[in-house]
Amino acid sequence: EADGRFVARTGYTGEDGFEISVPEATAVDFWNRLRAAGVKPAGLGARDTLRLEMGYPLNGNDLSPDRSPIEAGLGFFCNLDKGDFIGRETLVRQKADGPAVKLTAIRYLEKGAPPRAHYPVVSADGAALGELASGVLSPSLMIGIGMAYLPVEFTKLGTPLQIEVRGRLFPAEVVKKPFYKPTPSK
Repeated sequence: EADGRFVARTGYTGEDGFEISVPEATAVDFWNRLRAAGVKPAGLGARDTLRLEMGYPLNGNDLSPDRSPIEAGLGFFCNLDKGDFIGRETLVRQKADGPAVKLTAIRYLEKGAPPRAHYPVVSADGAALGELASGVLSPSLMIGIGMAYLPVEFTKLGTPLQIEVRGRLFPAEVVKKPFYKPTPSK
């Protein structure tokens, strides 16, 4: 700890694993020793697909200053009894009345082009509803998954939707998070 090295049993993928931090001066040697021991690298793209399979929101994609914790399904983190704070009035109103939009899990019904952030989400009858905040081809499920802020009336489980990818529409539906449940390691 004192020299900047630590190991944490945390992570943002839903998988059993570790995060390791080492001082910059020893990072290359440490990396080379891990590789020599058989550790296989995985980059941010791998982290992003795994976190999305677990339904974990990503700041800058699924979470932003433009969306409230209530809309993101994270209202349980908000202590509305702690006194006044910026945004409290909006959160109290959304908690009482319900938000107009919700961060919603969406899964393709069949194989198709990988969904990506900002791809349009449309209703089954073609009405524009919003856009994906996150989207990937799930390596565990081998099907497209994503999350989008949708009008509440389109967030019920099983609601048919479509994802537009380069002018083509791919059938999808609203599903429950997580998209994938990893098997616990022994």
